Amino acid sequence: MHAEHVEPFFAVLAEANPQPRSELEYTSVFELLAAVLLSAQATDIGVNKATRTLFPVANTPRKMLALGLEGLEQKIRTIGLFRSKARHLMQTCEILVREHGGEVPRSREALQALPGVGRKTANVVLNVAFGEPTMAVDTHVFRVANRTGLAPGKAPLDVELGLLKRIPAPYLVDAHHWLILHGRYVCQARKPLCEQCDVARYCDFPARAHARNQPLPWNRHRDVLPRSRTTALPRRLWGLRGHDRNQLRSSERVNGELPKRALAPLLSG
Repeated sequence: MHAEHVEPFFAVLAEANPQPRSELEYTSVFELLAAVLLSAQATDIGVNKATRTLFPVANTPRKMLALGLEGLEQKIRTIGLFRSKARHLMQTCEILVREHGGEVPRSREALQALPGVGRKTANVVLNVAFGEPTMAVDTHVFRVANRTGLAPGKAPLDVELGLLKRIPAPYLVDAHHWLILHGRYVCQARKPLCEQCDVARYCDFPARAHARNQPLPWNRHRDVLPRSRTTALPRRLWGLRGHDRNQLRSSERVNGELPKRALAPLLSG
C-alpha cells in the first residue's frame, strides 16, 4: 500500500464506524481481561455465551477464586481448551489478589506476567480498557495487514510494529477495532468480499479489481478451462509432447490456468 493511501484508508473506515467497539461483552477491566483470555482460538460469540452465565456469579478475582476450578470449568466448558484456560484464569486471579490488590495492572510487563496472557491479550487490555495506542495482532489483523499491503510481515510482532509505524496518530487508538472488524466481515480469509469493500481502491490485493469503483477485467471465469488433476491441461492434451506443451507459455496463464484462446491452436489440430 502506497504511503499516500494509508490516511484515506483509515478515514473511510472511521467514517463507516466512528466509534468501534469490541464484540466481547464485559462491564469491567477484569471482565475484559477474562474474556480476552478465554477468547484464544475461540469466537467472540462463543465466549460471550459462556461469560453471560459466568460473570453474574464471578466478576472479580476474589469471586472467581471462590467459584473454584471445577465451578469455572463448568461455566466455560463450551469454549475450546476450557480446562487449560480455566487453570490459567484461576492462576491469574491468584496473582491479581496477591500482588495487585485484586485490580488489573496497567503495565504491559505486569500483564504479560499473568498466566495465559501474551502480548496480544496485553495489547487488547491496554487499548480497550485504558485507551492506549497499542496494536493487538490477531488472525484478522494479521491477514488484513498483509493482504492490503498496509504492514506486511511474517510474524505478528513484525506486523504490529509495522502498523504502529504506518497508522496516522489520529486513528491509532481505534485502528485495532477497525482492522479486526474489517477482517472478520469483509476481508475474510477464504473469500474476501472485495466487491463490497469500501477501501478496495487503496488495497494491494489482486482481487481489488473486482471491487466497487474499479473497472472489471475480462471474465476469466468464463474463458478458463478447468484445471486438470496433474497438468492443468484438458484431458485431450495430456498426451502432448514436452515441446508442444512448452508452447503454452506461463505468461498465458491466469491464476495458474490456461485461457481457451491460448489452447485454441492445439485444440484445433
